[in-house]
Amino acid sequence: MRIALITDAWTPQVNGVVTTLVELVPELLSRGHEVLVQHPGLYRTRPCPGYPGIDLAVRPARALAAALDRFVPDAVHIATEGPLGWAARRYCQRGGLAFSTAFHTKFPEILQSATGLPLGLGYAVFRHFHRPASAVMLPTQGVLRMLDARGFRNLRGWTHGVDTRLFRYVDYPVRFDGLGDLPRPVSLYVGRVSYEKNIEAFLALNVPGTKVVCGVGPVLDSLRERHPQVRWLGVLPREELARLYASADVFVFPSRADTFGLVMLEAMATGTPVAAFPVDGPTEVLGAPDGVRGGALHTDLGVAWERARRVPRSQARARALDFSWSETARLFESHLVPARARSAHGMTCVMKHSRE
Repeated sequence: MRIALITDAWTPQVNGVVTTLVELVPELLSRGHEVLVQHPGLYRTRPCPGYPGIDLAVRPARALAAALDRFVPDAVHIATEGPLGWAARRYCQRGGLAFSTAFHTKFPEILQSATGLPLGLGYAVFRHFHRPASAVMLPTQGVLRMLDARGFRNLRGWTHGVDTRLFRYVDYPVRFDGLGDLPRPVSLYVGRVSYEKNIEAFLALNVPGTKVVCGVGPVLDSLRERHPQVRWLGVLPREELARLYASADVFVFPSRADTFGLVMLEAMATGTPVAAFPVDGPTEVLGAPDGVRGGALHTDLGVAWERARRVPRSQARARALDFSWSETARLFESHLVPARARSAHGMTCVMKHSRE
């Protein structure tokens, strides 16, 4: 199958969406598919307002249409709701092509946190974006129920995976060379340092030891200034990141807005248990309403932290092993829709694309 994957999130961005798509492509190739990825690096870009490090394609419609015309995809998947996503959506609608989309991030919540945009208005825009899709892929059943209640349709469950060879298991927390010998226990956060991640809940925890933050984002400077006792690491290569996970005693995931939270799986794969709030992503990843399999969930993050410290590292690793990229690719493949409808005589029917 010739699969066109259109995404506004790609390397060198560092986030769970990018990791998911970068891991997905080789899995699809190994299953015999041909994959065309259209990402911002192929276009003229400009920085996303308020989000340094994220570049968005500028007026990509013509070039994207030309690339898709040349490729003639059997299936089109639109991974994000940015400029490339909207251009691909328009291309498919004008050409009479069916397509799938994904809801990776609760952007309405992010927009509300960053700009004060009413949540209902944000979801109305995103409902409009996804309405023509024949399948909308979602990472958790909780998100599926939430979007169904908000009027989204054609929803499909699609879990994510973790590289258990890169994120190797260790029985005891290791020493991370970039930090030296830190007072233990070490509590770790990895991810975007941005409005919606609720990092203040982590930084405000009254727990012993050392807090470490790995990531960059729009609120980094202000948080670093207010919390000088925290160790701030910026972005690390994946191999170093794996060792950092393995050096922590507890991984703290304070976000209430993430649809999944791939970083939790990566931490658990090394044996580091997770402390989080009992919301959609953590509940799905940790494996139970109270999170007992891969860590601990509680409405009081401090209580979750205390309980997570008692979770055996082997148990956290065992939960991570329930997720694989091969299963992610299989589910993704099963939710794709044929781009071109077939007539009663078996002939492919494609409308001629209009040009802008």
